[in-house]
Amino acid sequence: MPQSADKVLDHAPLFREPEYRQMFTEKKLNFECPHPDQIVTDQREFTKSWEYRAKNLAREALVVNPAKACQPLGAVFAAAGFERTMSFVHGSQGCVAYYRSHLSRHFKEPSSAVSSSMTEDAAVFGGLKNMVDGLANTYKLYDPKMIAVSTTCMAEVIGDDLHGFIENAKNEGSVPRDFDVPFAHTPAFVGSHVDGYDSMVKGVLEHFWKGTKRTEVAACVNIIPGFDGFCVGNNRELKRLLNLMRVTYVFIQDAADQFDTPSDGEFRMYDGGTKIEDVKAALNAEATVSLQHYNTRKTLEYCKEVGQATASFHYPLGVKATDEFLMKISEISRREIPEPIRLERGRLVDAMADSQSWLHGKKYAIYGDPDFVYAMARFIMETGGEPTHCLATNGTPAWEAEMKELLVSSPFGKNAQVWAGKDLWAMRSLLFTEPVDLLIGNSYGKYLERDTGTPLIRLTFPIFDRHHHHRFPLMGYQGGLHVLTTILDKIFDKLDRETMQPGVTDYSYDLTR
Repeated sequence: MPQSADKVLDHAPLFREPEYRQMFTEKKLNFECPHPDQIVTDQREFTKSWEYRAKNLAREALVVNPAKACQPLGAVFAAAGFERTMSFVHGSQGCVAYYRSHLSRHFKEPSSAVSSSMTEDAAVFGGLKNMVDGLANTYKLYDPKMIAVSTTCMAEVIGDDLHGFIENAKNEGSVPRDFDVPFAHTPAFVGSHVDGYDSMVKGVLEHFWKGTKRTEVAACVNIIPGFDGFCVGNNRELKRLLNLMRVTYVFIQDAADQFDTPSDGEFRMYDGGTKIEDVKAALNAEATVSLQHYNTRKTLEYCKEVGQATASFHYPLGVKATDEFLMKISEISRREIPEPIRLERGRLVDAMADSQSWLHGKKYAIYGDPDFVYAMARFIMETGGEPTHCLATNGTPAWEAEMKELLVSSPFGKNAQVWAGKDLWAMRSLLFTEPVDLLIGNSYGKYLERDTGTPLIRLTFPIFDRHHHHRFPLMGYQGGLHVLTTILDKIFDKLDRETMQPGVTDYSYDLTR
């Protein structure tokens, strides 16, 4: 074997060594019982056809690689955006390990969450004892200021009552009576991570606001960002814009610092987050604004019930979407949009015009959460591109109708198709039968890129196989400039690869573009 202490190879070059190649060949022949190569090739070619596409899109009883995650993941992310809050998931340890690893692999930061460690006996007799012991251990070991409780499939199937369990745990002294333990029921077998996020944020607000008299503070606005893998860059960019406008605001569920702690010799289990006192005071805001409508439907309804004005957006990315967001903030806060922000807008428009010849007519396939897909399709049309396939596994009929209304508003959307409830295996058929120039989504699209040859641009959660994308904004004018540059880099990289061969294809291997 070529591996030694003096010559340590990464797994990629190591597994290309002759010894490993021979090992893999023998394993395939002796243990995998493979079909003949011709049958495999024929079947692979069939799956690229229009005939297979019709069967694939008609599929109902099976989901293959959905572009979504389950509710508790969204709840864990939501809890991370509040001051010194430990996420407590009532369910099995394995489920919580998934949520933690999913967030850690994307942000490259530790993601803390605890479990009530339910096993077979709890599944039969209920998880009350697990809750009592788990809350006590969490309070003593991790010194949180708040514990946010959510559920997994197991707890929901047997019908565990979180409110009753938490009250019993407090009665038994697991945590003090006045200690804050908001909760949300987040069954993983329905909905998606955006629903879990919504339920958890609503649960936190309801915990602090219920039974409290509201005294409105004019021109004060609450901002709820929604489930966002780019929260580190986006939240800071949005706060910069709000501060430039001198707006009085509360940024509810701010996970930027929690998922971007410095390396300075000190471990921070908790960092940043919306302060508990600010959450309480947020009841008095004149309005609550959501940056992602489909992430906050229950929360906004609750904010209306307590007497606040509400407004929601679809991930304010690009020129017009950012315009609408800032104008709404200006209206609520009675603050003018200052000249520096107007200049940023002009610079984004200028950058788009500078690169228009490379962007016009490009075809895209976009997938992800409903608000992200809406925002990205809108921005693509601003650049003169065509969002040919728009897919959201957790998209609703209402989202599909909104998407179609958006697409018909521009000549660049006239040939676009909207796919609510479909998965990435369906996207594979779409890419083979109606190819596009670029694919926009998350890291799971790399298998589509390899299979269909469609270049992937990673612009939404989760991004596992690239580092630090989340540190840069997508929202606002600066975020739009970042997205524009990212798309152009992919276009130019692809052109360079296609024109690299000297004397054959290098007729356009230009130094200046």
